[in-house]
Formats: sequence, structure tokens, C-alpha cells
Amino acid sequence: MHERSNVVGEKAEKRGAISPLHRFIHDYKGLAAVEFALILPLMIAFYFGGIEMTNMLVANRRVTAVAYTAADLTAQAASLNDSDIADIFAASATILQPFSTAPLTVRISSVVANAQNVAQVAWSDGFQISPRAVGSTVTLPAGLTTPGSSVVFVETAYGYASPIGEMVAGTVEFTETAYMKPRRATQISRTN
Repeated sequence: MHERSNVVGEKAEKRGAISPLHRFIHDYKGLAAVEFALILPLMIAFYFGGIEMTNMLVANRRVTAVAYTAADLTAQAASLNDSDIADIFAASATILQPFSTAPLTVRISSVVANAQNVAQVAWSDGFQISPRAVGSTVTLPAGLTTPGSSVVFVETAYGYASPIGEMVAGTVEFTETAYMKPRRATQISRTN
């Protein structure tokens, strides 16, 4: 019996010598914490990158909505004055909320095709941008006008800057162009 306890004791001594190393290698208690610490920066980058991409897509969609809203509101009128144009610009700019309207530009032009079907600006107004010169020619998509017809031509641009500035450095420019035919008149007149 004494011999057997010595063998067990020797094995215990051997186990004791390698036990800390053995336990360290086979201990999985802290593995989750280590993996989480390694993955956390990547998860944070994906999270903020997802938010940034979503904000950019929303801003881009709203710039499109601004262009088509301005064109639609303009095309519904037979005649416009300064107050009407100011209201159209205000209503269009409101679409961008909660984004800043400081980098937004909107230009509304009434373009009339002459007898040779060359599109010329009849009148133009700009929000934070210069209007087009009256009589200047504009290149429109083919088939949009016929001689004597007119089109409401809206150009919108927005310089999107990241609110956190870490994922997207600098400014991303979104532009949209909208064309609509006047609904109540062949050509929309512009008064002061």
C-alpha cells in the first residue's frame, strides 16, 4: 500500500510542476474577453461607418427631393413673383432638415425652345447661387422640348460634410437636375 501512494505522490508532483502551464494553455475563462477586446475597434468602425453611409444616402436622397420639389412647385404655377420664388426656395430647403442648408444651392430656370428648338433661358432665380443669364442657351436631353414649348429646369447641389469627420474626410458633392413641363401655361411668366 505504501508503494502505491508513492506512485500517486510522484504523479502529483509531476502534475504540480506543469500544472500552471497546463492550466494556462487550457483555460478558456478569459478567451471571450480577449476576443471582444480584439474585435471591439472593428465593431466601432463598422458602427460609425454604417451611420455615416446612412447619413450620406439620406442627404443624397434629400437633394434629389429638393430638386424635384422645386421643379414641381414651379411647374404648378402660371405666373410667379419674388414672394412665390422665395416660398419655393424655403419649402425646398426645409426638405434637407436636419442637415444644414448652408451648402445647398438651388437654381430654377424657365427654359423656352425657339423656332429652331434651341433651349434658351426666359428667366432664372438662384438660392445661394447666381441665376442663369436671360437668353443664354441650355443643353437639355433630346426630345424634351419642341419649338415653342418650355420646361422648368432645376439644378441642385449640396456639399455634404461628415458631422464626425472620421469616416469621410472632406466634402462629398451631391447634384441633381430636374425637368418638368409647366402644367397651367405653355410658359410660366415671371414678375417682380
